[in-house]
Amino acid sequence: MTLTPSPSAPVRAAEQAPPARGGRFAALAARRLPLALVLGWVAQVALRVWFSRGQSMPVASPDELGYLFSARVLTGGPGADLSYGTVYRGGYPLLLAPAFWLAHRPDTVYEIMLVINALVSALMLPLGYLLLRRLGLTRRRAYVFGHVMAVLPAVLFFSEFALTDAVLPVVTLGWLLCVHSWLTGTGSVRAASLQAAGASALAAYAYACHTRGVLLLAAQGALLLAALALRWRPWRAQAAGLAALAAVTGAGMAMNARLLPVLYPHGDNKLGHNLAVRLTSPDGWGWTLGLATGQLWCQLAITGGMAGLGLLAIGRVAVRRRTPGPLRAVALALLAIVAGVAVATSAALPDEHRIGNYVYARYLAMVLPILFAVGVATLLRKPRRSLLWPAATTALALVGTAVVVDRFAGDRLSTYDYQPYDFPETSLLTWNWTEFRLWPATVAGLALLGLALLASRPRRSGPALVAALYAALGLAIVTTALDRISGPLNRQSVAVSDLRAVVPRGQHPSVAIDWSIPWDVRLPLGYRVWWTDMTGYAGWNSPPPTNVGVVFAVWDGRQAPATTWRGGAPAGWRVAAVRHGVDPNGPGFVAWTH
Repeated sequence: MTLTPSPSAPVRAAEQAPPARGGRFAALAARRLPLALVLGWVAQVALRVWFSRGQSMPVASPDELGYLFSARVLTGGPGADLSYGTVYRGGYPLLLAPAFWLAHRPDTVYEIMLVINALVSALMLPLGYLLLRRLGLTRRRAYVFGHVMAVLPAVLFFSEFALTDAVLPVVTLGWLLCVHSWLTGTGSVRAASLQAAGASALAAYAYACHTRGVLLLAAQGALLLAALALRWRPWRAQAAGLAALAAVTGAGMAMNARLLPVLYPHGDNKLGHNLAVRLTSPDGWGWTLGLATGQLWCQLAITGGMAGLGLLAIGRVAVRRRTPGPLRAVALALLAIVAGVAVATSAALPDEHRIGNYVYARYLAMVLPILFAVGVATLLRKPRRSLLWPAATTALALVGTAVVVDRFAGDRLSTYDYQPYDFPETSLLTWNWTEFRLWPATVAGLALLGLALLASRPRRSGPALVAALYAALGLAIVTTALDRISGPLNRQSVAVSDLRAVVPRGQHPSVAIDWSIPWDVRLPLGYRVWWTDMTGYAGWNSPPPTNVGVVFAVWDGRQAPATTWRGGAPAGWRVAAVRHGVDPNGPGFVAWTH
């Protein structure tokens, strides 16, 4: 299974084919296609907005809060101290700027952000349709599976949160389509220049959004140089691509340089240092490859092997002798991005004593829809006998990666911290939202692969059955994940950070906060206090400042709230609220007002 050598190949094939019975209806369908894509996009937006109705506060902390703080700073609002944490780049927060222009109340801002996410994420339908057409599917099948791609959990679930993963799958697919059009197209120099510039702009934007984007940036740079050296396209096209790459990358770097001193005044967590150390030592490579294998296992298991079929097909294009050079380059770039993301993120990741370190699907979510689409095209277009070896190889890869994960992680898969948010797909596949189960999830992935193979057997109804299988699975995963995972987290976040009893509506007092308050309580409070920078103080050795209107003092969850003011509260100060944090019986804060 390969991409067609030219994006216009399916169109030309249809034009050259002899008129068939029902040709009028086919022509009518072609004319109505733009309307169908627009209506489908609207439906996908509506679906996302409907799913988001229970979301009002960030729950994937600190990631969501980091991006929201960045967006607030970019629009002139107060920042937050995220020192020694992960750097949250400004590319994605730039999209969220309208939410902060249109509203101030944190819950309203969050709701507008979800609508912005929906508008972008739903573009997976038209972009997925274009990819599937280039993979040789008919209009009807491409449209149906475009909808399936749009409801994959890697696309739909993450669109319900303030995360780069809400937009990166769309950006990555858009980049791939631009690259393919530019390198394999036969259009004018102007068209090639626009396509090269578009691919460069998207790659550079991905880099401005997240460090994973450096893989797209490197791939795009390599493709530009290869196209220039091998004269695949007119040099003006490559020049336009290089100019766009430099301009957007430079703008993104300048924006992120502005954010760093505001949000990370004392520095970040130096993930680049982890990367360098891990990739220059045998033990580091052992850790890296172990975690990268876990990421690959996730992609195979949660798609029922469909991502594996896609990887095998792309690899075949890359090594096949008769593959044209430009198309081979596209395939190699895609494989390099998959491998690079898995290796780089695994190497940079600190040991957080979290099960998700060893089996994590989110980092490769940006390429999962592409792998899924290629896998679907392989399933539907290959002769049945030719599917035997790819399917068997995928099944063996799923079991083999599970063995590696089991041997490498060992009992850490049961003794380390289990965070349900890390496992929306495998939780449903194993019907367990309290623990991770490697082998039941592996068996479920194999069963899903078998069901997909069986469903595809009927020539006429097979594609519809496969589409229904994966659409139903995706919607079921997202529904249960929002209900059982993010729903409780959202209610907890609202309860902990609600300041209505502390700050009357319409008042905007100055605020001081004890740095000893746990970060998972302190950062949500910082998001709620949208009108001013909070003054930090060291409550372990000094009393709070008295020249403010509100003080958040650390509370161990047991002591009398009145004793949280070191040395005793001055006259006029009173306890306005007492809250536990994430642990309902654990530490939290006491709010003092004057």
